[in-house]
Amino acid sequence: MDKLKVLLLAVCLGLITGCGNYSFTGITVPTGTRTYQVNYFQNDAPLIEPGLERTFTNSLADLIQNQTSLQLVTSGGDIIYEGEITEYRISPTTATADITAAQNRLTIGVRVRYYEKNNPDNDLSQQFSFFYDYPAQAQLVGAQKDTAIAEIFERITQDILNATLAKW
Repeated sequence: MDKLKVLLLAVCLGLITGCGNYSFTGITVPTGTRTYQVNYFQNDAPLIEPGLERTFTNSLADLIQNQTSLQLVTSGGDIIYEGEITEYRISPTTATADITAAQNRLTIGVRVRYYEKNNPDNDLSQQFSFFYDYPAQAQLVGAQKDTAIAEIFERITQDILNATLAKW
């Protein structure tokens, strides 16, 4: 009976330690990686929305903080995210019978460069973008603009995390 308990304990310990770098979000933190840094994303879009770069930089840093066990640092991170906002565009998407816009679309695009200090083969440079549709008669100001930007950044930052740490 004692041999069975020892064997069962060994199997349980093996299972627990074997899944050490895996999380239920599908993110696998590379072995030896403890820190990350998110460098300031410049706003290089032709149409500039003030404060957009700060909001995006903070959104990406917060998402990584919330979904991984990594520690945020300002320099010397094991993983580095950097890039720029390349697109902020409002365009009509659907028309009415009298040839006016029925719906507008805000599109935001971000170029991201990802570096892994411990495994440069996983480095990545990729463009990410997403959009938010809203009624043409609505002005993209105040709460409407805040909601649009929040939804777009939620999707873009999750896509970035999936492409870099979840390898989707």
